[in-house]
Amino acid sequence: MSDLNLLFRNRIGIPHNEKITFQDLDMVLEKTAKTIPFENLCIIENRTKEITKENLTSKILEQNEGGLCYELNTILYLFLYENGFNPTLVRGVTYNPMKKQWSETGNTHVVNLITHNGQVYLVDTGFGGNLPLKPVPLSGETVTSSNGQFRVESVESNHGDYLLYMKLNRKDEDWKIGYAFNTKVDIKTINDLNEVQRIIIEHPESAFNKKPLITRLTDKGNIILTDTSFTERVGSKLNKESIDEKRFNEIRKNYFKL
Repeated sequence: MSDLNLLFRNRIGIPHNEKITFQDLDMVLEKTAKTIPFENLCIIENRTKEITKENLTSKILEQNEGGLCYELNTILYLFLYENGFNPTLVRGVTYNPMKKQWSETGNTHVVNLITHNGQVYLVDTGFGGNLPLKPVPLSGETVTSSNGQFRVESVESNHGDYLLYMKLNRKDEDWKIGYAFNTKVDIKTINDLNEVQRIIIEHPESAFNKKPLITRLTDKGNIILTDTSFTERVGSKLNKESIDEKRFNEIRKNYFKL
């Protein structure tokens, strides 16, 4: 068993001798979402490094940090590969339902695709609080998890050939678009993701290069930390606290171990 495989299992709490099957992916995705935060601190603190297997292993599995989609889904990709799956990384474009517009950073969302029994599935652990927590088939079938309902439909557009739709628990009454993605163009090497990171760092419209954001799912909901507020959702109850820098650092350490 490789170092990465052992370290990933240690990080999210899976026994070393446990074989990971397709049926186990729900468990893997849920443990990952509740353990590894979605966060941009490296960008805000100007300490990003080249996207490599070694650097991602060090950051996420040894230093116990989190990351953004191109980091979280890539470390998951490497773990899936180590456990006998044949994943593919592809790029997508996120959609803002409030503004009714596609991200101006373009195709900078990175997700996994895997095939099981002839069916292709979307596997995403890098979409903040919007995670399906289960593989989502590209057949249009709806899957339901503790985080809501999700489905993927074939829709040709300038942004790709499929759309992820979601209806989050305690938040959405209607279906909304999460992102489009392109199954026809896969990411050939991990090194290609440095272009994605560069855009996220430099683009004036990037949502991740202006202020800190840390979020993670919990057993009862989710927690979100910015430089000005800490939001905790427990079931249908939402508690939002205004904070200062001292409180930010306390919460960062106590709730996210960062």
